[in-house]
Parts: sequence; C-alpha cells; structure tokens
Amino acid sequence: MGKKKKETKEKPLEKMTAKELREIGKQLTEITGVYGMNKAELISAIKEARGIKEDLTKKTDSSVREIKKKIKALKADREAALSNNDNKMAEIYRRRLTKLKKKTRRAA
Repeated sequence: MGKKKKETKEKPLEKMTAKELREIGKQLTEITGVYGMNKAELISAIKEARGIKEDLTKKTDSSVREIKKKIKALKADREAALSNNDNKMAEIYRRRLTKLKKKTRRAA
C-alpha cells in the first residue's frame, strides 16, 4: 500500500520553547553561544541566520518620558485632591496612575 508521508510544518518561532529554539540554533552554523541566549535572543538570531526580516514596531504610541510626565502631573492632582478631602477624585487619580505605571513597564 502506498502511504504518503505528511509534510511536517514547523511551528512559528515565537510559539517554540527555548529548548526547541536551541536545537534549531545548534544546527545553524552562523549562530554561536546558543546556550547563553534567552528566548528573545534566540529568535532574533535564528531569524537573522535564515534571512527573515523582523518587524520592530513600537507597541506604545508615546514614549516612556511622556508617560512619566503625565504621572508627575497626576500625582500633583491627587495630592491636591487629598488635601481638599476629595476622596472620590483622589481614587480616580490613583487608578489613572496605576494604568500609566503599567504602561511604562510594558513600554520599557
């Protein structure tokens, strides 16, 4: 009976584990120091060796410095609200500060 071999399609590099990426990296002669690299470094090195262009797009629309300026302004507003015993507005400012701080962590 004629059994056909299924073509095994390689899953995307981003979905692979670091261990799988190291195995691929060892097979490529252009890459050295595979065991000293983390997952992100392995992915970029494998893509470079294979000639795949990386899309380095910014995820955030504003820079970290601009976000930190907004944080400073919100902290001043929150302090003013607390001094005026406006707890509702102070809570709103606190939530906004938390969101902006998370944004800076993601942007960094």
